Amino acid sequence: MPGRALLGLGLVVLLGPRTGAPLCLSRQLKMHGDYILGGLFPLGLPEEASLGSRTRPYSTTCSRFSPLGLALALALQMAVEEVNNRSDLLPGPRLGYDLFDTCSDPMATMKPSLMFLAEAGSQDIAAYCDYSQYQPRVLAVIGPHSSELALITGKFFSFFLMPQVSFGASMEQLSNRDTFQSFFRTVPSDRVQLAATVELLLELGWNWVAAVGSDDEYGRQGLNIFSNLASSKNVCIAHEGLAPLSSADSLRQEQLKDLLRQVNRSSVQVVVVFASAQAAQALFRHCIYSKLLPKVWVASEAWLTSDLVMTLPGMAQMGTVLGFLQRGAPLHQFPGYVQTRLALAANPTFCTSLDTEQPGLEEHAVGPRCPHCDRLSPQNLSAWLLQNLAAGQLHHQIFATYAAVHSVAQALHHTLRCNASGCPARERVRPWQLLQHMSNLSFRAAELGLHFDASGSVSMQYDLKLWLWRGPRPEFHTVGTFDGRLSLNRAQMSWHTPDNRVPESQCSRQCREGQVRRVKGFHSCCYDCADCKAGTYRHNPDDPTCTPCAHDHWSPDRSTRCYPRRPRFLAWGEPALLLLLLLMGLALGLALGALRLFLYHRRSPLVQASGGQLACFGLACLALLCLTVLLFPGWPQPASCLAQQPLAHLLLAGCLSSLLLQAADTFVESELPPAWATQLRAFLRGPRAWLAVLLAVLVEAAMCTWYLVAFPPEVVMDWQVLPTEVLVHCRLRSWAGLALLHAPNAALAFLCFLGTFLVQSQPGRYNRARGLTFAMLAYFITWVSYVPLLANVQVAYQPAVQMGAILVCALGILAAFHLPKCYLLLWQPDLNTPEFFLGEATGAAQGGPGTNG
Repeated sequence: MPGRALLGLGLVVLLGPRTGAPLCLSRQLKMHGDYILGGLFPLGLPEEASLGSRTRPYSTTCSRFSPLGLALALALQMAVEEVNNRSDLLPGPRLGYDLFDTCSDPMATMKPSLMFLAEAGSQDIAAYCDYSQYQPRVLAVIGPHSSELALITGKFFSFFLMPQVSFGASMEQLSNRDTFQSFFRTVPSDRVQLAATVELLLELGWNWVAAVGSDDEYGRQGLNIFSNLASSKNVCIAHEGLAPLSSADSLRQEQLKDLLRQVNRSSVQVVVVFASAQAAQALFRHCIYSKLLPKVWVASEAWLTSDLVMTLPGMAQMGTVLGFLQRGAPLHQFPGYVQTRLALAANPTFCTSLDTEQPGLEEHAVGPRCPHCDRLSPQNLSAWLLQNLAAGQLHHQIFATYAAVHSVAQALHHTLRCNASGCPARERVRPWQLLQHMSNLSFRAAELGLHFDASGSVSMQYDLKLWLWRGPRPEFHTVGTFDGRLSLNRAQMSWHTPDNRVPESQCSRQCREGQVRRVKGFHSCCYDCADCKAGTYRHNPDDPTCTPCAHDHWSPDRSTRCYPRRPRFLAWGEPALLLLLLLMGLALGLALGALRLFLYHRRSPLVQASGGQLACFGLACLALLCLTVLLFPGWPQPASCLAQQPLAHLLLAGCLSSLLLQAADTFVESELPPAWATQLRAFLRGPRAWLAVLLAVLVEAAMCTWYLVAFPPEVVMDWQVLPTEVLVHCRLRSWAGLALLHAPNAALAFLCFLGTFLVQSQPGRYNRARGLTFAMLAYFITWVSYVPLLANVQVAYQPAVQMGAILVCALGILAAFHLPKCYLLLWQPDLNTPEFFLGEATGAAQGGPGTNG
């Protein structure tokens, strides 16, 4: 806490009319002992004036009284008396104290600081090369209350390694051990309080705030720490400024007014004020005068409990005030101790004894310790202390002062090696020896365990206090705690809004699920919400961009997570496959039925005219060709991928080669001279015809071998084709290779078509050429359609397209060439004659006239 967070009802109340002799409170600010503690307390307040306006080094005039400073001094006195009365802490040695007024002014603070470093028994500071044996008047210094004063005294006392324990200076800069080697404090650093403030903003969803600091070291450094902490947590400061300490600073006054106008016009509903009590008082005076709309004011500990702010007329209309306050430990004996000391101060006999025991020669140099203390009304002061202690406004500061004394006493206990029977060390302890035991010291104060960390600060729990107006002054309600983690009691929180809802202070609305923030402008809290597309998701609510899913996962639009991809292939249970299997069953049944019929009538003229054994071979190849479609469904395997194309083309080559021999026989019979035709037909119908079939199959086998070596199909998992699944398929590595694989069969089909298309049919004879022509047309139509369809269809459906092409090709050949012959065998057997199929004139052989059939 800074030094100027002072509580008081003013001279009118505390220095009210009283009769009788003056009090001797100021003379109680010194007590002899074996080891003296120097004290720096804000017993008075200076007139508002700038040190820069001085022309001579005159002393500061403390024209106002601070009852808070006197209360803190009484807390030190009570702690010293407790230590002296304990037999376990310092058995034998006694502590004393020498307390002075800082007047909350740097110049007034330096005078007693110099006096503390004067050599024991004198008022002079001697110059030595080595101060190891130097014994100053005090062993340690308690105070000051203000961070700005501690910045001055901290460096000064660190030169002499004089331990200094402040009960209110909380600036983070004082944690620098290189500069403030002997400085300690019984309050946490401002960084802890500001971290709690940022956690409060996050918990209540406030990320668009204004920040105001006092125009001093305390406010500027606190504002800087808050800005850094807020930025790291994505809390944006929309407006930022400093509140002047002096009304004479017209430039700062205008800047503050401009800042308040901006806050009033903006959507900011929360203002963090990290300022001293004087600066906060000036700030709210402007707010009340300019009729600022009600806001939420997050207070620093410096002004949260200050009467300077709480008693401002119109403060209740400013909105909701809340802030963090150190918890400490209750000191139930303190009110009774204060009443006892005030009673003694009004006792003439006690005051006379002080005059004889404590001559107070140093006051001629430093000035009176507390000139206003002796003119107080004991009843008013006692009532003020009891009222503020009951309201929870003083206990944290009283406890911090009390704990500071116990920290020095515990360090002295270790330095003197004290035990239950006494303190064995005989030599006089010097400040630098005590300092060695102050570092990382653990001690207890009012049964609360405390510990100085590496920076000289203590860790302490904070209470979140909320102002609740039920009279001229607000009451303090505890609505949360902070001990590294924030805990809120939302049911106890009250707001200035009409429906008591938590005020909203955001530049942009919260993005919905599956949306990310696209920042616009300079503030990260002002943004547009953009949907995450399919395949991406929002990982964290504060992400500026969508996160792509891993290749084995997928996500829909506006998703906050990714889902594992399911494998996709031509499964056995798919409806399309069931239709293809029915088609395969039909083609296979027809092929096997025709084969059985041809075998049964293998010696008939019809079968002989259709090629005889070659026709049966062709039908067998067609039946096996239908079975090759079973290689395409199911989870693709390397073996099935390699066998799919070669098996189909080899069987198709066997079928087409048998049909080519039929086409050649028809062409020879009808187009060539009888002598040539007889010789060629003997070759085409004899056993040597199988050589042509074998040659065609071997050529196709050679092409298949080359295809498997040059472009071997492989099982791949394609993550890009399907949005939600992974496609498992046999990858076609080369379209050119596939075309060359079709080339031998296409050549066979073309020759067959060419040989039959030009043939003239003979009257009275079965037209074999027509069936072959239509069979080849079916082949070409199927495979010419297959190429563009396969190239344009989605990869997931390519296996079904290949199955369909094979089956349609087989059915086309069956329907055009074989099934008509089966029809004749079954339903027109009377046409199954040599004359009709083979062209032999039976009547001529018997000597009768021939018939044209």
